[in-house]
Amino acid sequence: MNFTSIHQSWLREAVKEWAFFTLPQRRGSVMSTVQDVVNAFATLSESLAVQRGDRGDNIRALSRLDAAGFLNRLSYLQQTGAVSAKRRVRICRYLVNHLGRMKSLGMLRSERPLHGLPEDFAILPEDVPDDPEDSEAGRDLPLQVMQRICDLLPTLGEFGRHGIENRVAVELLIDTGRRPHEICQLRWDCLKEDSDGQHVLIYDNYKSRRNGRRLPISQVTAHVVLEQQQRTRSEFPSTPTSELALLPTQRANPHGRKPITPGWLSSRHKEWVQSLPEFTAPAQVEVDGVLVSRMQPFDYSKIFLYAYRHTYCQRHADAGVPVDVLRILMDHRSLDTTQGYYRVTEKRRREAVDRVSTMQFDRQGKRVWRQAKALLDSEHVRRAVGEVAVPYGVCTEPSNVAAGGNDCPVRFRCVGCGHFRTDVSYLPDLEAYLADLLRNRERLAAALDADDWAKAEAMPSDEEISRVRRLIKRVKDGLEDLDADQRSEIEEAITVARRGRQGVMLGMPRVGQPLPDLSPARPA
Repeated sequence: MNFTSIHQSWLREAVKEWAFFTLPQRRGSVMSTVQDVVNAFATLSESLAVQRGDRGDNIRALSRLDAAGFLNRLSYLQQTGAVSAKRRVRICRYLVNHLGRMKSLGMLRSERPLHGLPEDFAILPEDVPDDPEDSEAGRDLPLQVMQRICDLLPTLGEFGRHGIENRVAVELLIDTGRRPHEICQLRWDCLKEDSDGQHVLIYDNYKSRRNGRRLPISQVTAHVVLEQQQRTRSEFPSTPTSELALLPTQRANPHGRKPITPGWLSSRHKEWVQSLPEFTAPAQVEVDGVLVSRMQPFDYSKIFLYAYRHTYCQRHADAGVPVDVLRILMDHRSLDTTQGYYRVTEKRRREAVDRVSTMQFDRQGKRVWRQAKALLDSEHVRRAVGEVAVPYGVCTEPSNVAAGGNDCPVRFRCVGCGHFRTDVSYLPDLEAYLADLLRNRERLAAALDADDWAKAEAMPSDEEISRVRRLIKRVKDGLEDLDADQRSEIEEAITVARRGRQGVMLGMPRVGQPLPDLSPARPA
């Protein structure tokens, strides 16, 4: 191994002793892993040599200021491109873990390498920056691409060594949005049931050092885990289940305790993606100086393991999951990190509003034609301050707008009000509302213990149901009149508009949006 890049003798000897103790405890590519840690300490050594007059040789003179100087220099190296964001995180994490490990090995004692090192010279856990995947929004995969990936996912199970484990790992990444390391390290007994009988996935958040996290999962995802448990148990029948890995490696693993690694999974996944047929997805292209959506071949370099985490978050955000709930699902510390996954810029939102406004309808289902190519600035401002959201459109009635949507004079019978309008982006909401009306009518018609006047007040009228049906039909007919390119452009605008839409006002129960089923053929 090479320690010559560590300039200070005390730090070099400490790292050598650490390597002597840690090498027998490691498995796999031992030399490269340990050398990577040594190189992280070399980065610290270089910082001390550059920033201190004594080049860091006087161990007793060090302080927290030197640690802060190193962190600032590391940030500068990232900004100049000398160090990648991922490498910066890894260096900080290595120093947090292994500098503390050196101290626990007794290296602070007399005549040991770190004797005299001040206590405040340390890299703290809070000094570690966020992983780059937590700070790079907009890396989610389009729905069309995800559906194709899920359709072709069984072929990953036949792709080289660990095919089944790789396929299950990717399927769990898609379904749960966890980080690759968290999925690879799942134990055999990671599936539990809550008090209500629903399944939860037990995993460890290694990044934030929070173990035993509980993630609600669907029955379909639980079925994937149960099948993998059966395969692993049949392959390693003698090993106690408490010691088994859910996704065991087939290399030097006679007892099934060692899991597949994220690096291995990433490499096999990349090879598999490159072997797939060409995908197409909506993309922004410039036509006559105007950005429009067209179906274009999708860049395979955007299909990587962490992209499934972004897609998971975006899928839930598009379905209307509140950001505070989404933060818990993603297991983030702050809302700011979660919001970074699906934030929509004002420019994209405005472009989307311009597009869906060309397919706007009034309460009668009559199309409100827009002669202008785009809305004027004043119209965008009026939309921001002169309307309020309802579950399947917007309301412009002044008193209701002033009350934030809590003072509807017609008691939320929007389709009978002249102040109501909707557009193509609200089609899923209209369909959900129609289903809710029909369901409530059936329940009220049944033997419900309620007074006749209460039933009459609550019973959805035939006029309202007919109006909603007609409105849905008019919107669908408008979509069918578009050619393929126009429909692609409108669908992309709908996605953006719904993604940036504010929550529905409190005066009316919100109609939740279902998550898109990426793989409908899977057994429930």
